[in-house]
Amino acid sequence: MKYRTIGTGPHSREVSVLALGAMLFGSVTDEKTSFALLDRYVEAGGNFIDTSDNYAFWTDGGQGGQSEELLGRWRRSRGVGDEIVFATKLGARPLAPGTSYTDNAEGLSAKVIRESSERSRERLGLERLDLLYAHIDDHTVPQRETVEAFGALVAEGTVGLLGVSNQAVWRVERARALAAAAGLPGYEVLQYQHSHLRPRTDVPDALFPDGSLGHAGAELAGYLRAEPALTLVAYSPLLKGAYTRPERLPGDYDHPGTPARLAVLHEVARETGATVNQVVLAWQIGHELPILPLAGVSSPAQLEENLAAVDLELSAEQRARLDAAH
Repeated sequence: MKYRTIGTGPHSREVSVLALGAMLFGSVTDEKTSFALLDRYVEAGGNFIDTSDNYAFWTDGGQGGQSEELLGRWRRSRGVGDEIVFATKLGARPLAPGTSYTDNAEGLSAKVIRESSERSRERLGLERLDLLYAHIDDHTVPQRETVEAFGALVAEGTVGLLGVSNQAVWRVERARALAAAAGLPGYEVLQYQHSHLRPRTDVPDALFPDGSLGHAGAELAGYLRAEPALTLVAYSPLLKGAYTRPERLPGDYDHPGTPARLAVLHEVARETGATVNQVVLAWQIGHELPILPLAGVSSPAQLEENLAAVDLELSAEQRARLDAAH
């Protein structure tokens, strides 16, 4: 395994360059399989596990919490301590069963941040959350309130690092500026969808009517270059299996640039003897920008394929071709 530092200051952590997504653990992925996958990931040197307080509410029409609860049971059964870095999120938990974060999210008020973080700590069985994200934006709450609420948790020692996902870059920068001006900790880890294939970003959906803010595009890349203390955690790096099952590719990837980038991926896969999925992950891990792929798995075979990508070394020429395809 290889490692990278996330965050700055006393709460910075060394994490494995491949993060494990636990979104469906305890719901779609049963407990026995989930425990086996977690055990193997840790055995291979992995120490960065990602979840959220709303995972996976859509599987049973509830409010989520299954993933955090399973991770808590696994931690206790294995005697896991602070050698494993747990990241969770708040803000997108539905307020009532049968609803969704698109129209009934808990949001980012000071009250929610305190109460939801306490519930996450209880479910995970942790005295301190290593990394806590603002899952989605909340325009109904002043950003200063959100920034101060997160900062209070860090000051109290119940949260280590702060992160943010699925927000416009200008909103992230405004929040970080507010934190800096107040002498408070700010967001240091950014979690957005990122893969080798690039989506259109002007396709609206229920959460982002002006086009998706969940994708790491050119603006976010420029932000990372300008702010070297930041790290991008890239969710859905393998596009939910779409590299091996093209019919799964979302509609916002249906544009002229996709075939060209797919062609180069397959060329490099043939040259290296690796799978296309492994090439995608290796391209991210060795990227000039600080990118940590966050991959969810549901079977031992998927996990082994992903773990092997950590040791795949792409040549400078191969990287140049992967970067240039459009």
